[in-house]
Amino acid sequence: MSEFATPRAVFQRLLDGIVARRPGDLPRLYAEDAVVVQPFAHPAARLEGRAALREHFARLETLPLEMAARNVTVHQTADPEVIIAEFEYAGRNTATGREFLLPNIVVMRVRDGHIVESRDYHDHSGLGLAAGA
Repeated sequence: MSEFATPRAVFQRLLDGIVARRPGDLPRLYAEDAVVVQPFAHPAARLEGRAALREHFARLETLPLEMAARNVTVHQTADPEVIIAEFEYAGRNTATGREFLLPNIVVMRVRDGHIVESRDYHDHSGLGLAAGA
């Protein structure tokens, strides 16, 4: 595995793509049969495969949000494929000017340079409020 395919590097590319609002780039970071579980979504979500992830990330373009990732901490685990990342999205709703700060934790497994599974503990209610929903 090259240094660009480490779990930490793949996570950073994912985070950079979300913040830069490049939804077209993001599905390629995932394995074809990747599974992403979002237990705090309402209702809880389970995304299976790149097609579902492509549809999910396409929504980024519709959100009136500017975001930056901050306080990013990546923890290595005993399993070299798995990392735990803690971070915050700090941002602003571009339509209302309202600022927000959203905590996140992601538990991610990366194999052969692709995310094969992820459990994303995001503040979905907070994101909905920030987006004006």
